[in-house]
Amino acid sequence: MPDRMPSPALTIVICNYNYAQFLAAAIDSALAQSTSNVRVMVIDDGSTDGSREIIESYGARVEAIFQPNGGQVAAYNHALERVDTPYVLFLDADDMLHPAAAATVVAAFSGSGDWVKVQYRLDVMTRDGMPTGVQVPQSIRADGCGRMLRNGWLYPSPPGSGNAYRVDALRRIFPVPVTADNIHGADFYAIYGVALLGKVCAIDQALGCYRVHRSASTDGPGSELSFTNAEDSLAVARQSARRWSVLRQIAQERLDIALPPAPLDFSAEKARFAQQVYGASFTQRWRWFQYDSGRYFHTIVANPFWTLPKKIAVWGLTVLCLFPAASFSDRVVRYIANPLARAGH
Repeated sequence: MPDRMPSPALTIVICNYNYAQFLAAAIDSALAQSTSNVRVMVIDDGSTDGSREIIESYGARVEAIFQPNGGQVAAYNHALERVDTPYVLFLDADDMLHPAAAATVVAAFSGSGDWVKVQYRLDVMTRDGMPTGVQVPQSIRADGCGRMLRNGWLYPSPPGSGNAYRVDALRRIFPVPVTADNIHGADFYAIYGVALLGKVCAIDQALGCYRVHRSASTDGPGSELSFTNAEDSLAVARQSARRWSVLRQIAQERLDIALPPAPLDFSAEKARFAQQVYGASFTQRWRWFQYDSGRYFHTIVANPFWTLPKKIAVWGLTVLCLFPAASFSDRVVRYIANPLARAGH
């Protein structure tokens, strides 16, 4: 009798909503993995831009799921009802994977039974898919992240496409409640929730590409401070607190873990700092430093994931924002707030 093909170890789930212009590149990258030990699932969240035709053109090469528009949280919930592999990787429809991503991730999981998540860097590319020379996250450290989370610290993590999960662990966090103010940000619950359940493996290499397609011309004044696509940086900071509240409830009810009332997150504090200081007068900047900077500087000085040289560097750069010339101060703020500014983009 012929040998039976081994069951796939990893499902790559692509969640899509109206990203027809990028979707084919994402699907092609998932199908082009160097290992055949992979299944590809595409969940379309009620797109109206021709995405369905693109998905259907792949035929049986992908498992296609079409759901009414319900948001990313509903898509993650739906995916985890269907996935039947030990591991899952959620790829955003505007991002891409390098060919060795799946093999590298599965090898990492197979090398240790302790990992609940494997995270890796992403190469940042432009809207047109051109490399920028920037990688995210800057810090890939994940040792002790579960312990730090219990103290409220959000650990350095890549965007959603830079993470793969052990399915049985993720199912202890999902399904996540879908409410009017909790339809997006499913990757927040996956990234931080799963780390409460075990160790996170950090691979110090880029296994995919993160596409940035915001621009100052289309998103308005101050968008040069934002690095994310779906929400501006200040919206992300606000949503982070709301999502933490939901995660806190999940952790208490399902895991019997008590999390602090509010998270400690430099990314959120950085967004608030940038919005208050960027384009501000010298008097306004000085007022922020004098009265409103305490939590921001705390997430620098007490940050358990940063080295002392990095703490000193970020502290020093922040103080430069008190330089009287607004043009110089704004340049420093952009440098702190947006990694692309450091590469001249």
